[in-house]
Amino acid sequence: MKPLLRIMFILASVFAVTFILGQVMGILTVENVRRWLEWAQMLDPGWVALTVIILLLLDLFVAVPTLTITILAGFFLGFPAGALVAFAGMMLAALCGFAISRTWGDAAISVLLSNEKDRLEMAEAFCKSGPTMIVLSRAAPIIPEVTACMAGATGMQFHRYCLYFTMGTLPYVLIASYAGSISSPDSPQPAIYTALTLYAVLWSGWYMFQRRSRRDARD
Repeated sequence: MKPLLRIMFILASVFAVTFILGQVMGILTVENVRRWLEWAQMLDPGWVALTVIILLLLDLFVAVPTLTITILAGFFLGFPAGALVAFAGMMLAALCGFAISRTWGDAAISVLLSNEKDRLEMAEAFCKSGPTMIVLSRAAPIIPEVTACMAGATGMQFHRYCLYFTMGTLPYVLIASYAGSISSPDSPQPAIYTALTLYAVLWSGWYMFQRRSRRDARD
């Protein structure tokens, strides 16, 4: 398990640096995202959809406020159009991460883990724990991108990854975009309560997963 955690920590650190840079430079802030979507709305709803997809695709390279974008997609496009567009953007980012890591991930991991035994242990650990990690990955920023890269690098079957990703992401997108569709600047409570509830449920899932992992490690 330690080699897996080491690689995931390195990946998470890289994504975290991009998030910090984006915040420090004032580019991918919540205020800017909302402003871009408002400008797109003035042009055409199609531009809103394209902007949402591009922003969520960028999440693979520069961490963006995914939940906020999903809620805003529901607000500007309504439901279920907002959900469809947000899910398409997230799926596109995940598949790109999976494909890139499937192509070059093994070489990168060989540099980070020079011991073949460690690489095999990492792959076995992800094969065992990866499905749960992917399903619960929306519990925190960066984790979806990390698990997509790990799935590609460790050779997880494409259809299995898509299944686990959909199981964890589709309910998240449907709930968040619907909350956005029934919210407004004067009445943001549905979006706020939904965000808090989603994170509470997902964090509870991570807590139970970690408890089970520690118990299995002791056994």
